Amino acid sequence: MAKKGKKSKDLPKDSSKVWSLMSLVVGVGAASVTRKALNGGWKAATGKEPPANPADPDVALREAVVWATVSGTAVAVIRMLATRRAAGYYVKSTGHLPPELEADDVRAARYAAAEAGIDDGDDKKKRKKSKK
Repeated sequence: MAKKGKKSKDLPKDSSKVWSLMSLVVGVGAASVTRKALNGGWKAATGKEPPANPADPDVALREAVVWATVSGTAVAVIRMLATRRAAGYYVKSTGHLPPELEADDVRAARYAAAEAGIDDGDDKKKRKKSKK
């Protein structure tokens, strides 16, 4: 447990903020592009616009379920793939996964090392990259 008044070495806050912004932009962009593609595909396949609100009682149940299933699955899968791609770029840039994507045991070890004042080696990697 950290003592009061003592600043503990923690993971860089900028790194977490960069990842948060990066994942937000990638996620929103991927969802937007996917939604547009799905709308076009739905219109081509059915000849009509996709339901604006599948929960609307005026939309046929079958149509609502199919649209919700297809659109939800496609958006989730594309967002996940885009986030994985962004995480790969993040790893190449920083030398480690974003804190939100690290396994729990890795994250716990990193925080424990930071609390104990032990360098996890990331600073050395950054210095080597900056010298090149």
